[in-house]
Amino acid sequence: MNNKEFIAALSKKSGYSHEDTQKLVRGVLDAMYANFEEGEAVSIANFGSFEVKKRLERMIVNPQSKQRMLIPPKLVLNFKPFASVKKTLKKGGDE
Repeated sequence: MNNKEFIAALSKKSGYSHEDTQKLVRGVLDAMYANFEEGEAVSIANFGSFEVKKRLERMIVNPQSKQRMLIPPKLVLNFKPFASVKKTLKKGGDE
């Protein structure tokens, strides 16, 4: 499902216009992004939590040339689904 299909489905289900739904989704995403920039986690009830984690620098070896390279540290976004979501997905979404 791409963004356009998601907005259309959400608009139909919520009863809001396409434009209003798009503004609401954009607002939610902007608020989440602002929290991520501050390093704060975002938790969505009955869905899961998003958290910014720092991946430490590490050494890797190119298997062909055997050259060692240093990978710099970086920030990554991590998602952890709630137990109910995991359970539903494990059963194939039949719940």
